[in-house]
Amino acid sequence: MRIDLLLLDVDGVLVQYQRAQRVLHLARALDVAPETVQAALYDSGLEAAHDNGTLDGPAYLARLGTLLGTLLGSTVDVATWTAARQAASHPQHAVLQRLQALQLPLAVLTNNGALMVQALPSLLPELFPALQGRVFCSADFGLRKPAPAVFLRTLEALDVAPARTLFVDDLFANVRGARAAGLHAETVRDGRGLGKVLKRYQIA
Repeated sequence: MRIDLLLLDVDGVLVQYQRAQRVLHLARALDVAPETVQAALYDSGLEAAHDNGTLDGPAYLARLGTLLGTLLGSTVDVATWTAARQAASHPQHAVLQRLQALQLPLAVLTNNGALMVQALPSLLPELFPALQGRVFCSADFGLRKPAPAVFLRTLEALDVAPARTLFVDDLFANVRGARAAGLHAETVRDGRGLGKVLKRYQIA
């Protein structure tokens, strides 16, 4: 079979993400309690609203600042948000090394808000500029993986056929959704797993 695109998840594949570290980093940066950050981001539904596109980046950051009651103004700035995301996102170097060695076009599909598109070059500089303009978030479509439609919308934007696409994710539910949309899809959680998948599809 011919594969024209490798479509990648972020958290759990390209990076290991630790939510608690993100909360703690933001709490220290803004001089508020970690429990306050947890409540503002997650218990309030704010993070979910950003991820599904209900709130764009500026509206999300302004609302976060209000919920945190910061003395820094009405909004949390992008640099502070990105630094916290970076502190919690530990690159999977074995995965990245394999990807850098490929000649195959890459793209990203992640269940995240619009700010993730801005943050990813600093989180994963090894994969840029190859991924520039090729990072897609659930917020772009108002749809989350594993909905089959989110895969089809992403591939429509890239002008690549589902049958020519290999998608990798750490969650089998998302793999199943991709397969339902007609993509080849496999579960990958580390460099060794990615190597096996690439070999099976005769990519590496």
